[in-house]
Amino acid sequence: MMKKISCLLGVLFLAGCQTMPVDVLKLGPDVLAKRQLQTRQFDTKDEEKILSACAGVLQDLGFTVDETEAKLGLIVGSKDRDAVDSGQVAFALTMDVLAALAGSYSNNYSQVDSVQKIRASVVCAESQDGAKTVVRVIFQRIVWNKAGNVSKLQNITDASLYQGFFEQLSKSVFLEGQNL
Repeated sequence: MMKKISCLLGVLFLAGCQTMPVDVLKLGPDVLAKRQLQTRQFDTKDEEKILSACAGVLQDLGFTVDETEAKLGLIVGSKDRDAVDSGQVAFALTMDVLAALAGSYSNNYSQVDSVQKIRASVVCAESQDGAKTVVRVIFQRIVWNKAGNVSKLQNITDASLYQGFFEQLSKSVFLEGQNL
């Protein structure tokens, strides 16, 4: 009995000595570029007006505002879109037909992407010098296949999407500043 306990403790000790990879917490070289794409500063300290403008821009872009927390400077919105890719459907159906001709069963069609949810998270905060408001927006998409399983979960890195959001936000902030 004592040998079994000693052996178990020895195995646990050796497993605990496993080292972590050196660069597991190291940020990639593209992190700064992504952050710059997602972030803008506005020459106002009125976070409430910025949040209101952000909500309006999201709605103009077809998003439904799901959650807001003004005290934290947070807005989360989403919109549902079709995710069907005709090339993916054709490939899956071809593979299913080939499997049937070979006398086996395949259900590749259930793995075809079906619907997606585009999410936008906006965070507003006071700048370090306290004279401006910093806005950061992150767009993500979640894709479900025909079987109802999540097939993709990814950040959207399309620069034109972020530029369009901030252009509309700049116009909205300007118009609110002019009380128009």
